[in-house]
Amino acid sequence: MTAVDPLATPETLRPLLEAAQGLDPEWFGARRIPASGEGRRAAVLMLFADEGGSPDVLLTERASTLRAHAGQVSFPGGGIDPGDDGPVAAALREAQEETGLDPDGVAPLAVLPDLLIPPTGFVVTPVLAHWIVPTPVRVVDPGETARVLRVPVETLCDPANRFSVRGPRGHVGPAFRTAGLVIWGFTAGLLSALLHRSGWERPWDASDPEDVDVAWERARAEYADGRGSSS
Repeated sequence: MTAVDPLATPETLRPLLEAAQGLDPEWFGARRIPASGEGRRAAVLMLFADEGGSPDVLLTERASTLRAHAGQVSFPGGGIDPGDDGPVAAALREAQEETGLDPDGVAPLAVLPDLLIPPTGFVVTPVLAHWIVPTPVRVVDPGETARVLRVPVETLCDPANRFSVRGPRGHVGPAFRTAGLVIWGFTAGLLSALLHRSGWERPWDASDPEDVDVAWERARAEYADGRGSSS
């Protein structure tokens, strides 16, 4: 199985590694794996670069035509294939297929606990990694991915970009607004947990959640007016 190497963590990202290693699935409530352990297996790559001491994370906007999680912002990733050497290899393969990144420049640091995505039944293994040698990334298949972007951690930590969102099923959770996009659901939950546990989180107003459709309208409008982050 493809190995991880915590010792490859640069000093700037060490708080993230410590946050990931201590993460308890209980943080995510309903995302705990059922006792049966059943579910379709998938992996996502939580890839952080730290060029110039200013970390950023690689994210994708899923194509609006997809059957599951259409239009949502997510970490690169997907189903674990029989030929994959475990979740780390699957996360790297999927990230390469979606964004064109060179996996040789990526150092996997830690494997987080498996988490359930209730709407789809996927059991997802998040893989934390350091992008040692960042390479240009792009949309490889427009049928799967609408946009690829690197979002600065500082942007995610800015209280002006944080709020609570109410999803279609009524669940309320953390969200981020940046570059005309709304990061919510599973991806926002993971980012929020890591920022909180790493000590990088700054106080933000979690009251008065916005409906997710309203949040998207606001994000797009602010971006079009030049008021949203262009990261």
